[in-house]
Amino acid sequence: MKKTRIHHNTEESLINSNGSLVIREMVARLKVREAMNSLVLTGKSSATLREVQNIMRENKISGVPVCDDDGVLIGMITVDDIIKALDAGYINESVEKYMSKELITLDANYPLSLALSYFEKYHFRRFPIVDSEKKLIGILSGRDVLSKMLELFNHEIGILENLIPEEKVKHTEFYYKKYSVVAKDMDNAGHASSAIKSYCEKCGISRKLCRRIGVAAFELEINIAVHSDGGSLAVSHKGNELQIISQDVGPGIESIELAMQEGYSTANDWVRSYGFGAGMGLPNIKRVSDDFDIKSDSKGTNIVATFFIDGGENENK
Repeated sequence: MKKTRIHHNTEESLINSNGSLVIREMVARLKVREAMNSLVLTGKSSATLREVQNIMRENKISGVPVCDDDGVLIGMITVDDIIKALDAGYINESVEKYMSKELITLDANYPLSLALSYFEKYHFRRFPIVDSEKKLIGILSGRDVLSKMLELFNHEIGILENLIPEEKVKHTEFYYKKYSVVAKDMDNAGHASSAIKSYCEKCGISRKLCRRIGVAAFELEINIAVHSDGGSLAVSHKGNELQIISQDVGPGIESIELAMQEGYSTANDWVRSYGFGAGMGLPNIKRVSDDFDIKSDSKGTNIVATFFIDGGENENK
């Protein structure tokens, strides 16, 4: 495995030996299995480097573990290996000849704190997770650790918020709240949209309109989780206008016109395994909204779904 320095500032601050005591206490409670990603794309030793390159390109990843027919980890191909193969002209040769075979792995039952020390010691982007028979069962990256930390923070915040007595909110008051949405974190996808719908119910907005707002918020949150590198979902409420604002980081939508067509989808098998990817998300959001605006480029996508609350929709029906 090639030694590659992690450049993401947040990841470096997380694994730095001078990190926050609070974070260290949270990490101390976790095992590697609780943070690792168990949905791992792998290659076979009989595959060509070109085939592995296609896996990396289609799934936007920079490393592919290589396993034998029994699922035992035997090597790793990284994007650096692919670049060298392209430059030297052997991209169509077998993976087995060029894969890194001396790998540093982690056990799923290791404390997460030990895994963090591995990031600091070896400066790798990711570590394969194997069981007692050396079979690959997951991958742990700095991003996976960050996602787990954000999940824990959100959980702790949720506990504190539940201690605050609920009050009826007047719809004429200005209200704004933003929620973080972590990429590929399907365990928590839906929490932000549920909180937004709950807020609307407390405002006395009609059940029919609450359902419309809930649909838009949920679809937007899922889109951030499965199609981007993470982002935020916010609710802005002033007077009789309520907006759901979605902002994410890359890779953006290649064709908004196509994305707005019912049934059009770029979802991969991982997304479909969760029951999403039917190509109805954006059309549904536009359909339930009173006003809809979308902008997207290679840096990310911004969507605003607007809802108008008239006098007849301020009473629960």
